[in-house]
Amino acid sequence: MKAVIQAGGRGTRLMPYTSVLPKPLMPIGARPVLELLLQWLRRNNVEDVYITTGYLGHLIRSFCSDGQQWGINIKYTQEIEPLGTVGPLTLLREALDDTFLMLNGDILTDLSLHALAMTHRNHGAPLTIATTTRSTRMDFGIIEDQDGTVTKFTEKPTLSNCVSMGVYCMEPEVIKYIPSGIAFGLDDLAHCLLDKGVPIHVYKHAGLWLDVGRVEDFHSAQEIKWEERAPSIVAMSA
Repeated sequence: MKAVIQAGGRGTRLMPYTSVLPKPLMPIGARPVLELLLQWLRRNNVEDVYITTGYLGHLIRSFCSDGQQWGINIKYTQEIEPLGTVGPLTLLREALDDTFLMLNGDILTDLSLHALAMTHRNHGAPLTIATTTRSTRMDFGIIEDQDGTVTKFTEKPTLSNCVSMGVYCMEPEVIKYIPSGIAFGLDDLAHCLLDKGVPIHVYKHAGLWLDVGRVEDFHSAQEIKWEERAPSIVAMSA
């Protein structure tokens, strides 16, 4: 299965660090997050990868080259103007001719791509979103009322929500819903599909997931011994 890594964003949440490095090249220990991501893809038997680039894309090309050091074949697209989360897929209409993966270039996870793909195929829908549960502590007291009278008061509750992991399994047909040449996000695609009655399914993951674009997750990633969790696969490409 082919995979598309979205790596064209500016990484504003990690400024000023991302003023000199694109977010996928931010270091996690001794390695860039993108290297850990590519090794994870290879362990999941993905060999053909497209990296969509924009901001500081030349640095990503210089670091990853053709991917042979990881046993992966890498090709690139370049955005002249930002195209959003799924907009860059329009640059790959001819290449994405079968079920494919799309993922953000700033995530780390132990998700099984085989399990995600099997769930996607069993559902038969054109889009499956990998999800996890995240808890958010509210900074405010939450008030519920009825006709102006308080019925419940909860001081700074913790809310749990099902959130997108930034990993998706798609069929090529979804690209026909994406307009060319303009910024188009996953949210835009989801609204478009739902408005047209096209089903979207989810795959619920209970394991590791870090969004390295968030400062808190970036720091958490530094505490994990990735060499033990994800041993090097360089030897596989020898």
